[in-house]
Amino acid sequence: MILIGEDLNVMSNAISKAIKEHNAEPIRACVEGQAGNGMDYLDLNVGPQKKDPAQTMEWLVNTVQEFTDLPLCLDTTNTVAMEAGLKLCKKKGLVNSASGVRESMETVMPLSKKYSAALVLSVINDAGLPSDADERAGSILESLEYANELGIANEDIWIDPVLMPVGVDQRQILSYMEFIQMIPDLAPGAKSVCGLSNLSYSAPKELRGLLNRTFMVIIARYGQDAAIVSGFDEELVRLNKGEMPEIVNLIHRAMDEEDMDISALSGKEQEYVKTTQVLMGKTLYSNSWLEV
Repeated sequence: MILIGEDLNVMSNAISKAIKEHNAEPIRACVEGQAGNGMDYLDLNVGPQKKDPAQTMEWLVNTVQEFTDLPLCLDTTNTVAMEAGLKLCKKKGLVNSASGVRESMETVMPLSKKYSAALVLSVINDAGLPSDADERAGSILESLEYANELGIANEDIWIDPVLMPVGVDQRQILSYMEFIQMIPDLAPGAKSVCGLSNLSYSAPKELRGLLNRTFMVIIARYGQDAAIVSGFDEELVRLNKGEMPEIVNLIHRAMDEEDMDISALSGKEQEYVKTTQVLMGKTLYSNSWLEV
């Protein structure tokens, strides 16, 4: 799976402060840490960036590219900032993100075409987030048609089914899994991508990584192509590289509802099996799912 490091994000106080002060050192540490941990892309999330959007994104893109040659995923709702960043990308950029909302279609999608950048395209439309896999399919087909008419090929489109927190709507997780298996037929040549950390939003901090890593293995089995992840999660990277085959096998067995003696497993193995059962809807989610 393609991994996009999420940690250059203005939601981080340290990163926000560094961007405001044009202090390159915290940016360097964040870039080199994520790159060293095996990220394939780096996400630069500056949010709405209302103050000096062009200058801010220009400084950030130039600074990041001083420390890495990884391709960049530009994440902002400000189209001025987005365009300023795309102009400076040394490698093919990734626009994060567009949607089926009319304003987004008319302002964000054209930037992807103009700068020959790839495009993250979510299933959200003017009515909001579709409620199930079939509605997601209908929504994305309309957006794909519009993007194709602009000259954006499926091969440059990364479809985001929009991952909801498991603690908010556990049933949506199953709809998500169903939809990603539909994508190859709906949009031949397109990739699938998600913000993996959305899954564990509001979960206890010490358990968020476990949820994210388990779900990454699950959706990889269903054909997910890419995910925006914590760029410093070493265990997640090891799982993605196939360096923990025993854990991956256990997750797959739990997905298949294979009978197993959980008591005979190690503590870590039990955690992954129990978390898989929650994400597959076999156990009701609560913040104490590991204690059940």
